[in-house]
Amino acid sequence: MFDFTHKVVLITGASYGFGEQFAYAFAKAGANLVLTARSTEALEQVGETCRASGAEVIVVAGDVSKESDVNQVIQQGIEALGKIDVLINNAGIADPRCVCDEQFDSETFNQILSVDLVGAFIYARECGRHMLERGTGAIVNICSIMASGGNENNVIGYSAAKGGLLNMTHQMGVEWADRGVRVNSVSPGFVVTEMTRPMLEAMGMDKWIASRTPMRRLGEVQEVTNAVMFLASDLASYITGVDLLVDGGTNASNGTFQIPPIHHEWNKTQAMVPSPYEPVQPRPDWYQALEAGIPGIHYPPPESEE
Repeated sequence: MFDFTHKVVLITGASYGFGEQFAYAFAKAGANLVLTARSTEALEQVGETCRASGAEVIVVAGDVSKESDVNQVIQQGIEALGKIDVLINNAGIADPRCVCDEQFDSETFNQILSVDLVGAFIYARECGRHMLERGTGAIVNICSIMASGGNENNVIGYSAAKGGLLNMTHQMGVEWADRGVRVNSVSPGFVVTEMTRPMLEAMGMDKWIASRTPMRRLGEVQEVTNAVMFLASDLASYITGVDLLVDGGTNASNGTFQIPPIHHEWNKTQAMVPSPYEPVQPRPDWYQALEAGIPGIHYPPPESEE
């Protein structure tokens, strides 16, 4: 579907997770790659796999929160491959402790912002300048559904950083639109990777997440990769400043049931087509008051007393 022949794609956070899978997909689509992450050994392994697909690859270790490292990665990439056509701003960190907002420490908050927001800004600014001078380029920021609203996950640093990244996408997408550079973002929901699958399934979080997702399942890495490659490709040539949600409908929903809604049982003569989804919680006792429906609508009201 996608052809990136003769294109140079820079991917941050390319040593594992999303970044690793993005690298493999772009290599198979014909791109040459600039790969960066902090872990040199893991990064080299990803690079070797991409070279086996026929890609020309340069690997440069660096920390996205250090401006000098960012400049070095971009400079070496351009020197080795001649240009940068696409930036995938993927590097990011989170906080697995799930600490509530009122207890969240400033050090961790600032650390997350320095990587997820400030680092992404520096990469976008420096790659953007190069692209603007050439009059062409595409940037895809890896955002999150956490950027678009509050949630119960206790990740205030991550939510704040991704919210900033989302607005940065809008701003740069609009500001650079008439100079040939498109800036968009992809916001994944909860997605299974080979790294996260054992944890999600062992802890039972996969069922909890599915219970609050309209599609009733977690996402797969390839589904996010497809969205990223689309926005990076010429197929999206008239799209900029857009956030593409890959979340199974989560952000379109005002709430998705974990307890089966009682009104699903009311209209017996016009029953809905059943779903195979099994709610994670049984119907509670307090449903009994309206179990049969609304008097006068779903069944005759009781006769009034004389």
